[in-house]
Amino acid sequence: MKKNKAMTLTYDMKKHQHSVLLCFFFILTNFSLQFKPILAQTSAVFACDIATNPGLKAFAFCDVSLDMSARVNDLVKRLTLEEKITMLVNTAGSVSRLGIPKYEWWSEALHGISYTGPGVKFNNVVPHATSFPQPILTSASFNETLFETIGKIVSTEARAMYNVGQGGLTYWSPNVNIYRDPRWGRGQETAGEDPTLSSKYGVAYVKGLQQRDDGKKDMLKVASCCKHYTAYDVDDWKGNQRYNFNAKVTQQDLDDTFNPPFKSCVVDGNVASVMCSYNQVNGKPTCGDYDLLAGVIRGQWKLNGYIVTDCDSLKEMYWSQHYTKTPEETAALSLNAGLDLNCGSWLGNYTQGAVNQGLVNESVIDRAVSNNFATLMRLGFFDGNPKDQIYGKLGPNDVCTPEHQELAREAARQGIVLLKNSAGSLPLSPKAIKSLAVIGPNADLAYTMVGSYEGSPCKYTTPLQGLGASVSTVYQKGCDIACATAQVDDAKKIAAAADAVVLVMGSDQTIERESKDRVNITLPGQQSLLITEVASVSKGPVILVIMSGGGMDVKFAVDNSKVTSILWVGFPGEAGGAALADIIFGYYNPSGRLPMTWYPQSYADNVDMTNMNMRADTKTGFPGRSYRFYKGPTVFNFGDGLSYSQYKHHLLQAPKSVSIPLEEGHACRSTRCKSIDAVNEQSYCSNLGFDVHLRVKNVGEMSGSHTIFLFTSPPSVHNAPQKHLLDFQKIHLTPRSEGVVKFNLDVCKHLSVVDEVGNRKVALGLHVLHIGDLKHSLTVRI
Repeated sequence: MKKNKAMTLTYDMKKHQHSVLLCFFFILTNFSLQFKPILAQTSAVFACDIATNPGLKAFAFCDVSLDMSARVNDLVKRLTLEEKITMLVNTAGSVSRLGIPKYEWWSEALHGISYTGPGVKFNNVVPHATSFPQPILTSASFNETLFETIGKIVSTEARAMYNVGQGGLTYWSPNVNIYRDPRWGRGQETAGEDPTLSSKYGVAYVKGLQQRDDGKKDMLKVASCCKHYTAYDVDDWKGNQRYNFNAKVTQQDLDDTFNPPFKSCVVDGNVASVMCSYNQVNGKPTCGDYDLLAGVIRGQWKLNGYIVTDCDSLKEMYWSQHYTKTPEETAALSLNAGLDLNCGSWLGNYTQGAVNQGLVNESVIDRAVSNNFATLMRLGFFDGNPKDQIYGKLGPNDVCTPEHQELAREAARQGIVLLKNSAGSLPLSPKAIKSLAVIGPNADLAYTMVGSYEGSPCKYTTPLQGLGASVSTVYQKGCDIACATAQVDDAKKIAAAADAVVLVMGSDQTIERESKDRVNITLPGQQSLLITEVASVSKGPVILVIMSGGGMDVKFAVDNSKVTSILWVGFPGEAGGAALADIIFGYYNPSGRLPMTWYPQSYADNVDMTNMNMRADTKTGFPGRSYRFYKGPTVFNFGDGLSYSQYKHHLLQAPKSVSIPLEEGHACRSTRCKSIDAVNEQSYCSNLGFDVHLRVKNVGEMSGSHTIFLFTSPPSVHNAPQKHLLDFQKIHLTPRSEGVVKFNLDVCKHLSVVDEVGNRKVALGLHVLHIGDLKHSLTVRI
């Protein structure tokens, strides 16, 4: 998104974004919990209000007994071209003669109801909403049930706010882009670097948002949107801006890395919308690429919903990319490519001219508005008063409930990752700690915890507050987040006198965010100096807490024996401080695992962020990206994470070989093949699967949850990944207890790779399965 209309800005955000964000950051930090805007509206916006206007009963589109397509067709036929055009933009127009009010499509719910976008208003009826951790931390839980449960809570609060006129029904979340480069400012919004994890996160969150409790699969609780399609992960790096960036992507990387989460959203999650991105892909703007929109999203994946632009993408296509010659040509290009809705005013301003010039047919506009109306009908928008519908009784009392706030704390607990833990360090004993020194710029700064696309949280618990609830604390900020000059002596003084030290360091939205990519991936300014100096005088455990969206090169702390523990807490949401205290004092056993690789600073120094290639290239020295392809040193690896317990794994079941029953006459029966087609149309792919069973035992003294990863290292064909995540499960075990984790694998789905031209192939030969901490060899033959 580019413009925050909730702030009623009337100038170009792109030119003034940094100063506006800093100003907004200051305002929110100081006044967000006290600010109570005047109540503007107390009822939902909806069409077909037959109770108030009985004449609407004559319209077929208001007849709930008819099927959806008949209702949509009836509505579209009644509209003039001018009226249809008003339905192509996010602030959709009204048609009073048909009882259709204005509707605002743009609402956000990345990790809770957000005030980004004009569709949501916080006021004195509903002043707050539950703020969950940023997705990068939630994804570290590797818990699909949690992903979906958060979505359910968010959609419940969305419906409650809609009923009192404070929210919409269409939410442009989640962000399922791949966290390709550690410098990307928006990595915090994603589920990390792995396409399997990102796909599972996206599908679960979409289902949580969309699925209704009455089992009506054709209806929606709220409408979700997977964004930003596709290969979008450069915002503003060394002058390279997202508005005109051309992502040069191989077909293999597109189909193997960037597109799978979007495909899963549509095919498995039945998402109601996909948002196209600002950037070009191989020279074509995504919002004007017929092959990407009509060809793939609508054609191959069969989207049941609408395609929307990122905000002002069409303006950028014309003004920044100079891709089209006229505004009307831009409007026509996007509509003809399969676009249905424009976040912005471009289609509202220039579609009529495009029609007049013969650049686009009215039938194309009919298709677009039909997709939009069908989505609103699935939401019940045309079914009359929502008070008479399934979620009509929800209201302010259903927002920020104790259960919702506790889930925000639980989500943070499940995601927090323990990266280092020397003997005798964590967990701390609250009874043994008489004085705890809490130091660092993020120790008592509430707003940092909620990250970007935030709303107004129910309440905040900072790390200092969370820790102080269990032990006596002494606090020194040490420096601000930029840490140009650290107050080292003051910090050392309280550290030397304390039984233990917690340093809460990291970044915030001034360091990494939308429209701001990092150049360095080290801790800002003198933060590392502050850590080292404090550790040098401490007499007890020193716990380094990193609050950030992206990974940090903290090798100095990993190697420093005086830094006894390291925790990464992402941007942990409103209850982050309480969750952190739960981990530090052992009230909760950490089980989070890193959803992305942590690289050394040398990676940022030597690798061009605009190089979109995933695979390493020995000829150029390019080291590759993500655990799947990167060949180089790391600070921490994808999947790293420690526990206060220890777990033992024992493989119970896994085949040593799998035979693919090729039909007689198949070319690979007479010719040696390295791979064969892996598509559902192939008869040999039907019901070709096997099970993997793993016994897991908690041999520690503390109950805990444990994530089991199932990776494969496929044969070296088609420049395949060196390692690839197939599936994961989470199991909770009490001390000395055991359980069995079962994976069901499909050969053509799980043991296939994407070849150089984007086709999926089953790799023949030796596959090495990584099951927990065990390895198992499996041969695929014909």
